Amino acid sequence: MSNPASSADPPPALDGRRQRGQDNRARIVSAMMDIIRDGQIAPSAEQVAARADVGLRTVFRHFQDMDSLYREMSAVIEAQLRRIIEPPLQGATWPDRVLELIGRRAQAFETIGPYRRAADAFRHRSKFLGGDADRLATELRAKLERALPAEVTGDPLKLEALDLLMSFEAWSRLRREQGLTPERAREVLEAAVRRLIG
Repeated sequence: MSNPASSADPPPALDGRRQRGQDNRARIVSAMMDIIRDGQIAPSAEQVAARADVGLRTVFRHFQDMDSLYREMSAVIEAQLRRIIEPPLQGATWPDRVLELIGRRAQAFETIGPYRRAADAFRHRSKFLGGDADRLATELRAKLERALPAEVTGDPLKLEALDLLMSFEAWSRLRREQGLTPERAREVLEAAVRRLIG
């Protein structure tokens, strides 16, 4: 004989509404990411609603403004990024580990490139987006420093040059302004870093 439902359990209708709300929220975030990945730097709420196949009111029911939607999208992107950059480095020597970092960052920067460029377009209007980019740069620098020996971290010129060469901005310049393929951009960075660290 089955037990009666607990009084703490939500009614089936309420549970269904909650599930639909979660599904709509995920569809809105996914739609925003798809539009940006397709090259639209600043999609409107109307575009997002149409792509997610929800009403405009549904977008604003879940997200008070576009900045809050960027915040949710950023959490999804950060999770993707961490899966790439956080596993322990496997290189036998510190130069090997630095070159391994370049490969991981190449993969990560290719993944986040469209979203980062969209975020950069709105940094001046959003404390969140500006802080998000700064936090990423700080975390990447800390990971680089942990891979380097004391003689390199103690050389400010060499450390700053490495941080610049391995930044998103350097990757973006090679890929967009200089028109290099991901493979060629990585080769250029590896060659520059090898010369710098000797």
